[in-house]
Amino acid sequence: MPRARVNGLELEYDTFGSPENPPIVLVMGLGAQMVTWETGFCGLLADGGFHVVRFDNRDIGLSTYLDDLPVPDLAALAAGDLTSVPYTLSDLASDVTGLVDALGAGRAHVVGASLGGMIAQQLAIDSPDRLLSLTSIMSTTGDPSVGNPEPAALAGLTRPPATTREQAIEDGVAWFRLVGSPGHPSDEEFLRMKATRNYDRANHPAGTLRQAAAVVASGDRTAKLLEVRVPTLVIHGESDPLINVSGGKATAEAIPGAELLLLPGMGHELPRQLWPTIAAAIIEHARKA
Repeated sequence: MPRARVNGLELEYDTFGSPENPPIVLVMGLGAQMVTWETGFCGLLADGGFHVVRFDNRDIGLSTYLDDLPVPDLAALAAGDLTSVPYTLSDLASDVTGLVDALGAGRAHVVGASLGGMIAQQLAIDSPDRLLSLTSIMSTTGDPSVGNPEPAALAGLTRPPATTREQAIEDGVAWFRLVGSPGHPSDEEFLRMKATRNYDRANHPAGTLRQAAAVVASGDRTAKLLEVRVPTLVIHGESDPLINVSGGKATAEAIPGAELLLLPGMGHELPRQLWPTIAAAIIEHARKA
């Protein structure tokens, strides 16, 4: 796969569809590699007439790891001391614009999921002229009163990293079950395939910790989102245990003119059964924009 030199980093990416078509850049979530945007889903977007780009955020997957930076001090972060934070959401958003530049696109439709939605929102705040449209999926505004996880999901998110391949795969399967979609369940074979693929492609828990610190350090975006004028679509599952649906509702309420699509039975994932619905909504939104 190709790599783009961006902000002194190398970002791993790949593409679907003709480069002559308008670009859609897909930004994935906390500790999640670009392959979490499954090829079948990317193909649906490409078939809609777009040049689809997915990539590994810094510190994850096959992009540059920043292990030379300090390990975030979680206790200090909780107390409001941000001195150990290695980078912010604005830095991650700058990676997206750098990737767009490397592709020679200038502007792009940007679709972000979970942490990726937060990055996309920050991009709309920092560099709105670089966005043709914004789609924020299963994300939130940073307001601590909305989007909070259920206790079991929070416990799963903060568990210590596995020390063996076997345990990492089992933990991955358990995590997918925990945050999955009760109305659109996945079979065991698919979950195990994803967990195995993720571990064997790249396993870098230290990067996930630094990404999480960026979320904490960046705070509440609500006031700045009120000033965003980028055409925005917000998609959220009504059964999301990790980022409660209130986070999606708050995002749509904050951004003027934003459309909100709530999907019953969807958890913190993009279930295969809903790919056509989600892809069609993104395509329609991008075409209108």
